[in-house]
Amino acid sequence: MESTNEKRMNESYRGSRMPALFIGHGSPMNIVQQNEFTKSLEEVKKKLPKPDCILVISAHWMTKGTYVTCSENLIQGFDFYGFPDELYRVQYNPKGSPDCARSVIQLSGPEGRIKCDYSRGLDHGSWAILKVLFPEADVPVIQMSIDQTKPPEYHYKLASKLSILRDRKILVIGSGNIVHNLRSIDFKDMDAEPFSWAVEFDMKVKGFLKDKMHSELLNYKQLGNVASMSVPTPEHYLPLLYVIGMQGESDELNFIYEGFQNKAVSMRSFIIG
Repeated sequence: MESTNEKRMNESYRGSRMPALFIGHGSPMNIVQQNEFTKSLEEVKKKLPKPDCILVISAHWMTKGTYVTCSENLIQGFDFYGFPDELYRVQYNPKGSPDCARSVIQLSGPEGRIKCDYSRGLDHGSWAILKVLFPEADVPVIQMSIDQTKPPEYHYKLASKLSILRDRKILVIGSGNIVHNLRSIDFKDMDAEPFSWAVEFDMKVKGFLKDKMHSELLNYKQLGNVASMSVPTPEHYLPLLYVIGMQGESDELNFIYEGFQNKAVSMRSFIIG
């Protein structure tokens, strides 16, 4: 049986959809820097409607099975190492939302059902971008994990099941990077000229996104060497599939930011709806 808060959440936004975002979060240094990427988030912030809850699918929570944070009190995770001390002093402490989490679980259905996690907090793939978009931390946040045992189609279909969340005043954010190759990153120069293979893959993905060619985005490995170099491991790419899986027929897609950092990280970000 639904609680009063769940009923309100399920009914309060009928007839008008929240947008969904894919944010290329890149280096933790973006948390404390002012650059073209962070400026683009500042511009988006001005245009976003205020949601009742935010659901983030972050590249930094990979699990066997799919989980969602169900605690009202979320611990801020500093899941990065060897960075300047100022990064570890940044505070972002929104409330969680057990009611929002239950809505996610109910929509997932009995097969591959999403489970509650009461110990997980927010990793930097979540709070680093929310710190810019919702600096007051006055919107409840939940985070959903990515099942590392499942193929791309699973994540896309799960997103389709969850797309009704957009009708319930829940803002969905996928946080990852289209190109993310740690082995090739230039850690010293954030503005280094990107590799040609990285640019080629990023541009192909851009074209597929513009033309709603979702099948090609699911089968990105068929692009050959530029794909294997750009996506050597899938965790940063998969959040993109959750966002396009929530794209409706009439939803426009607009790019928030286009560019690279550290030679091998695409910061391409977009909004649908």
